[in-house]
Amino acid sequence: MVIRWFQKNIYVLFLLPGLILYTVFMVYPLTSALGFSLFSWDGLVRGAYCGLDNFRTVLQQAPYNIRFWNALKHNTIFFGITFVLQSTLGLFLAVLFTRQRRGYGLLQTLFFLPYTLSMVIVGFLWLLLLNPTWGAFNKALHLLGLGKWAQPWLGQTETALFTVIMVNAWRWLGFPILVFKAGLQGISEEYHEAARVDGANGWQVFRYITLPLVMPTIGMVTILTFIWIFNTFELVFVMQGSSGNPYYSTDILGTFFYRTAFGDSTTGGEPGQIGIASAIAILMFLIVAIVSYFGVRMIRQSEVEY
Repeated sequence: MVIRWFQKNIYVLFLLPGLILYTVFMVYPLTSALGFSLFSWDGLVRGAYCGLDNFRTVLQQAPYNIRFWNALKHNTIFFGITFVLQSTLGLFLAVLFTRQRRGYGLLQTLFFLPYTLSMVIVGFLWLLLLNPTWGAFNKALHLLGLGKWAQPWLGQTETALFTVIMVNAWRWLGFPILVFKAGLQGISEEYHEAARVDGANGWQVFRYITLPLVMPTIGMVTILTFIWIFNTFELVFVMQGSSGNPYYSTDILGTFFYRTAFGDSTTGGEPGQIGIASAIAILMFLIVAIVSYFGVRMIRQSEVEY
């Protein structure tokens, strides 16, 4: 009977491997974190049940609450700048690359190439380029007569977070360009031609035809960006640095979770705070889930058809 059911629902066999992997690497860790967050921990040994005390510690008790809100603010800034860059520069380049011009294919490949690199590789590469003593970036500024702009980009609070965000944008920008271009190519040229026949100029065609029809694609990329930014860890962990307290200038929720769980001498964290770290992980999940849910609803409501 089971075999007969699978014969009628053969698609389940194709979905099963992905479902198993998703359960093992996503569902199980999340449910485990929820369980861990409800207990006190003595190092790596689970203690007594403590209910929501770990969540209250993260949100209300110093220094965890200070670090949590500080990290959340950095995540928000990280997402805001990334969103602005991909929604302006990314969309502009995508529109440009939809035109059949010589060399545009090569440029598109060059923009997308950094996205294929590991975040760890990107982080170490830019650590070398941004070295304040012999890094190529500051050397290039001196050669261009902009030596006064040269500075320890990752070594001071004022520029550390912004520098990491720019490096992330350099690596990430190729993805929204590719998705935006696919969305633009899915718009029928008949709409553009009809608008031009009615006397619309290039900007009006883009504003009233192209942009509304590509908004679902922009919304989808924005949600994916939000999820990615609020789960990012590797790049910030590799590049993190500032004068005084490193975590205050570049710490995000991912690195805050890591430092709380495993400790860090630079922040005075105690190792083995698994319950508190699990509470941070659950809060990260709730933030991403709630914002993504309402984001998807807004995209569906804003869809237009001509």
